Amino acid sequence: MSGHAYEHIAAELRGAILDGGLPPGARLPRHADLARQYGVSEIVVRQAIDALKNAGLVETRGRGGTWVRERPLVRRISSQRYLADLGPQAVRQTSFTRDQGITWEQYRLDTAYRWIDADERLAGLFGVAPGTRVLERHFVFYAAGVPSQVARPCLLAADVEGTPVADPKNEPWPGGTINQLRTLGIEVDDITESVATRMPTPSEARTLRIAQGVPVFAITRVMYAAGRAVEVADPIVIPGDRAILDYRIPLRPLP
Repeated sequence: MSGHAYEHIAAELRGAILDGGLPPGARLPRHADLARQYGVSEIVVRQAIDALKNAGLVETRGRGGTWVRERPLVRRISSQRYLADLGPQAVRQTSFTRDQGITWEQYRLDTAYRWIDADERLAGLFGVAPGTRVLERHFVFYAAGVPSQVARPCLLAADVEGTPVADPKNEPWPGGTINQLRTLGIEVDDITESVATRMPTPSEARTLRIAQGVPVFAITRVMYAAGRAVEVADPIVIPGDRAILDYRIPLRPLP
């Protein structure tokens, strides 16, 4: 077998996985059997399996062997998703429940709140001085019991301290942050998002049950009201194998 033998083995197994010959949930042959089939050592087979794990295609289960990963449902995330938060909230929803296609009863939000002094990055995104008092919120979003997204959306203490918005017992809130701020007389009228990809942190991988080799979308979002930043979510983290980001970009002639 010419070239890197493990690459050849990985390519053949990858092809079988992608064309359905090895469907999700199927168990791969034992390392010893693959070694005999390809006339290589088990060390080479392990290299091939590691390449498939790093591509997020297979997973090992202790001594139970190697299995083809179940393919997660892909969530399409539209650039217009926040229209769901504008309401009216005749049916309780948020942009998250809308793009997940779930009911309010299938939605769960785990929260952790604390007051912090904004560091330079957070202060820069808000356009305020470092040290400004901020409500830091950590959210884990679940869709039908599956952890699907984590986020760190922060609000300025000057806007929310002493209000129902600062009480985690009021979560989840129909209409999300946009509707929360509206109850305080703050109308969000512009949103920017910066999207990057990276590998998950160990904590993110555990929380979101991300397979080895799967990257994440790391989104920094800033909400504005009348030109002032009123919320900074830095980051919003979504597993890369569970989402497609859809953007609509209307083009208008320049004046």
